[in-house]
Amino acid sequence: MTKVMVAMSGGVDSSVAAALARENGDEVVGVTLKLWGGDSDSGCCSVSDVDDARRAADALGIEHHVFNLGEDFDEYVVAPYVKAHSDGLTPNPCIECNRHIKFDRLLNRAKALGFEKIVTGHHARIVKQEDETFRIARAADEAKDQSYVLYMLNQEQLSSLQLPIGEMTKDQVREKANNLGLRVAMKPDSQDVCFITREKGRADFLRQRIPLTPGRVVDESGSEVGKVEAIELVTIGQRRGMRLAGGKEPRYANNVDIESATVTVGDTNQLLVKQTEFRDVLWSSKNTKGELLVQTSAHGKPKLANLEDGFLVWKEAHSKVASGQSLVFYQKDQVIGGAIAI
Repeated sequence: MTKVMVAMSGGVDSSVAAALARENGDEVVGVTLKLWGGDSDSGCCSVSDVDDARRAADALGIEHHVFNLGEDFDEYVVAPYVKAHSDGLTPNPCIECNRHIKFDRLLNRAKALGFEKIVTGHHARIVKQEDETFRIARAADEAKDQSYVLYMLNQEQLSSLQLPIGEMTKDQVREKANNLGLRVAMKPDSQDVCFITREKGRADFLRQRIPLTPGRVVDESGSEVGKVEAIELVTIGQRRGMRLAGGKEPRYANNVDIESATVTVGDTNQLLVKQTEFRDVLWSSKNTKGELLVQTSAHGKPKLANLEDGFLVWKEAHSKVASGQSLVFYQKDQVIGGAIAI
């Protein structure tokens, strides 16, 4: 019997993951992380989510605890998110939460308490290789796949993790929850950024923490064609919110200069690049070079590129990737590493 700690967010995926671990004969304890003390309406991090997780644990007959990691969340997720916007970068807080909270603080605490594994409700799979190493692989449900946000996991973390719902579709997960009588069976999926409310939005959240600077929008010739209310809110590829004058074709942000508070826009062709620089590369087991698939957003389609030292050369011209976004490297459906775009 394996002693496992299940990270229960109060959603249907982690609740079913806990049920499957119990059915597997494991000794199961559910834990909910209290991360965000502010407003939340995203289906994650709120008081009601803790209550949902507790009720699900009760229904499954497993022990349940709440860990307060709010200070760590502020330090490693919220503060870097705010600073990234201030610096003109496009952050990915879900990846940083996985990197620093779920698979660092939580995993370390689980081991200190004598647990052999942690279990989460991520839609992804863990595949053991012939050389006994592990890789994250895409989930059975392609539309719900979360392998992109797990690229940073190393071998020690992968060997201590179970992802029970990776072989299931979302419909199967909900059906399982319904058969178990779990109240969260039809609960909506959580949003990407749990500490940004739908009602107030990103601008209001950032405005309370950093000054937002009005900016001008220019075309490739330098002529002013519009304005933005806050340069810190603009990201590469953005089309809306720039109050552009004239022009029949859609125009997109292809450069954001924080120092001069200037956004440069152009058509889709002007947004295309042949290569993308990166930093902070991580590998699941061993370094590699050559052709691979690269995904540049959580729900984007992977594209072929050649991996060189410090940059990717795209097989076909690719839309510019916003600085700060994660580039995740795949071989077929398996994650082999990732980096952050410059």
